[in-house]
Amino acid sequence: MTKNILLLGLKRGLIDDITRQLAMPEIKLFDGTGLEDVRLTFAKAQIDHVFIGGGIDLQSRLDIVREIYRSSDRTTVHLEDQILGPEGYVPFVRSVLLGVKDYEFIASPNARSEIPSRN
Repeated sequence: MTKNILLLGLKRGLIDDITRQLAMPEIKLFDGTGLEDVRLTFAKAQIDHVFIGGGIDLQSRLDIVREIYRSSDRTTVHLEDQILGPEGYVPFVRSVLLGVKDYEFIASPNARSEIPSRN
């Protein structure tokens, strides 16, 4: 099942390169720079995960998070730190998506029956 991912705070035109870097065929990436892009993207697709880059100012980040939670009860939000800079964005996204994938497997009904009991 394809997951829709919104990446905020990227320079325009990087989405194809990031798609190649992530090498995860089960995801579809959308990009944007701020609140209006969040609204437009949520109007056209059901977004599973939003990543907010560290270069977006604090007030805008808060406004974006508020809008996401008003728009969806199932979208997760992930905030990149400011220390790693733009070079850390793709590794951050990859790490979170791999963690979410593991979690979804463990949380699935079929996987639960395969997990040994702690008793």
